[in-house]
Amino acid sequence: MTTFITILQFITAAGLVATVLLQPGKSAGLSGTIDGGADQIFGKKSKGMDALLSKLSTVFAVGFLLLTLILYIIA
Repeated sequence: MTTFITILQFITAAGLVATVLLQPGKSAGLSGTIDGGADQIFGKKSKGMDALLSKLSTVFAVGFLLLTLILYIIA
């Protein structure tokens, strides 16, 4: 049972790292400044993928926390 939960925890940790790294930064430096001006002219980009990655990272973080607590209680 502990091995199964540890494997699930590893999967959630990898998912959390991946979703956090795939999210764009709030300030993208000089390229974000240039791109920001183009967004105002041509319209706003859709935030569908950003919202999805944000929700997924929250789910993975909660899952990782719960699995960590379960492993602590079992051990």
